[in-house]
Amino acid sequence: MADAHVRRGDTVAVIAGKERGKRGKVLRVLLTDGRVLVEKVNMVKKHQRPTQKLRQGGIIERDKPVRTGVKTLADGRKLRVCRRCGEPIDKG
Repeated sequence: MADAHVRRGDTVAVIAGKERGKRGKVLRVLLTDGRVLVEKVNMVKKHQRPTQKLRQGGIIERDKPVRTGVKTLADGRKLRVCRRCGEPIDKG
């Protein structure tokens, strides 16, 4: 996967899974996995031990990456769209 369909800073809507319907800003694009990290969506809890970097341990919440898609138009142009419904993804 050489090109990303969604860029960092875009506002996207979640179209599938338990977080369906939520909106958020793209924090990271993981090209090798074909996933993006969306702010405050698909949060996971991680048990963290105290380290020199993180002085206080405990249960921390982190964002978890999710998949994205693309659509090619009849004239050959690529359009960033919702994989499920086909609607274009606008820039926030």
